[in-house]
Amino acid sequence: MSFTSNIGKGAGFLLDGIVRWLALSRIHPNMLTAIGLIINAGAAVAFGAGKFMAGALIVIGAGLFDMVDGRVARHTNTATPFGAFFDSVIDRYSDLAIYFGLLVYYSRLNRLFYVALVALAMTGSVMVSYTRARAESLIPMCKVGFMERPERIVLLIIGGLFNRMAPVLWVIAVISNITVLHRIVYTWQVTRKTSSRAADAQ
Repeated sequence: MSFTSNIGKGAGFLLDGIVRWLALSRIHPNMLTAIGLIINAGAAVAFGAGKFMAGALIVIGAGLFDMVDGRVARHTNTATPFGAFFDSVIDRYSDLAIYFGLLVYYSRLNRLFYVALVALAMTGSVMVSYTRARAESLIPMCKVGFMERPERIVLLIIGGLFNRMAPVLWVIAVISNITVLHRIVYTWQVTRKTSSRAADAQ
């Protein structure tokens, strides 16, 4: 067994232990989701103050709640469609909170260009999620492209830990909006094929 697989196994064992402990505590999974948002709000404050490393560490802490809420719901048989909806909505607010903190930071420095860059990254991040959700109301699946939420969060953590936020924002802004365009084109292609088949069947 490789070193990395041992790490993965150990991390999985630790995560399972946390899930079991939380299940025994009878805390509702939706409360865990809400706590994650509160922690991310703390990260936003840190980013707004220019404390990028502290913000990144707080985001890592919030990520723990993001990882366990669904697992706790399944472990306690409390998973519901509303819970999945609530988790998705709170994830969007958590993302926006972090970007809002960065907007405050660059605004305080009067760096208008970077304010616009954060806004572009924020828009792309929201639209990546929206285009998938909207497309999947029309077609079975739309997971094409990159820059889903886990990739964006990892990049923001890297940017904070290594004080390289500007390059990270460039990557998110460009690739997320390219992904949005990709999903638009993909959905158009799939719906056109579906429409053609329906017309041929008539």
